[in-house]
Amino acid sequence: MKKKILITGGAGYIGSHAVKLFLEKGYEVVVFDNLSRGFREPIDILKKIGKLNFIKGDLRNKADIEKVFRMHKIDCVLHFAALCLVNESMENPGLYFENNVCGSLNLLEAMKKFKVGKIIFSSTCATYGETKYLPVDEKHPQDPVNPYGESKLLVEKMLPWYEVFGMKYIILRYFNICGADNAGMIGDSKKPSQLLMQNAVRGAMGIEPFAFTCAKVETPDGTPIRDYIDVEDLVEAHFAAYEFLNKNKKSEIFNLGNGKGYSVKEIVNEVEKNFNIKLKKKKALTRKGEYAKIFANPEKAQKMLKWKPKKNISESVESLKKWYTGHPNGYKND
Repeated sequence: MKKKILITGGAGYIGSHAVKLFLEKGYEVVVFDNLSRGFREPIDILKKIGKLNFIKGDLRNKADIEKVFRMHKIDCVLHFAALCLVNESMENPGLYFENNVCGSLNLLEAMKKFKVGKIIFSSTCATYGETKYLPVDEKHPQDPVNPYGESKLLVEKMLPWYEVFGMKYIILRYFNICGADNAGMIGDSKKPSQLLMQNAVRGAMGIEPFAFTCAKVETPDGTPIRDYIDVEDLVEAHFAAYEFLNKNKKSEIFNLGNGKGYSVKEIVNEVEKNFNIKLKKKKALTRKGEYAKIFANPEKAQKMLKWKPKKNISESVESLKKWYTGHPNGYKND
């Protein structure tokens, strides 16, 4: 019998793609989400694939998360539930420490209480801050430049202290996420999205105006350079991490990226090429807490998880085009 997987934040953009993959692999999935940033509709859509239980609750409330472990015997937790907007974290750091750090602490304490021994934590390259060298490997110094990155780093620091209770963890540090489900069933429904490729595709489709929000930085074209990874490739790495935990029973940290940097202008050019148009580009309020360039050294994940990204930038743009064609305003019921 397949084991139950708990996915916190499973009604969100990345979490819902992980739910889809684990259901397709035959696992029973329990989604825990407060729906403050996630959506009910992907849960209803994904219930058609396999056995999916949805529990609405907030990690900041210990009773909510303990109820999940009382109701279900969980084998492993995939922890996506977090606030993730850099600009918002600069304006309201307390919200990020309360939600991301205190919520994660409540989750770890509940796991300890109910003897759940495996967790895969959704972390970020924002824990590294300004790069000292490129590409960035897992040993790069961690010095966040915004409260979002700091909140994720604090959770990373908590995890090893729970190994004394027999808990094993995988920390996955994501780089920039793009793309959507290839079938067009689920995708990014944030309005507006904070993600560059999503915004550029929406601009190219006339859904909403496109605007640059990046500061001028020291790069060849003056726009920030990031490593873009497709959401479907990203969740495949989560499944590989789950298999790794089952087989090796040891904690590890992995960067998830393509190992190549693209500037903001290069991503916009790729979208323009795909749609065969020129975007009208406005300049909007510059985001705070951003840095000039970062891209991953993903060799450790490729070697130890036997994982490698499959989708290129053009394929990610195509999947977003398909998603927004069917859902120009995101999910219907939110």
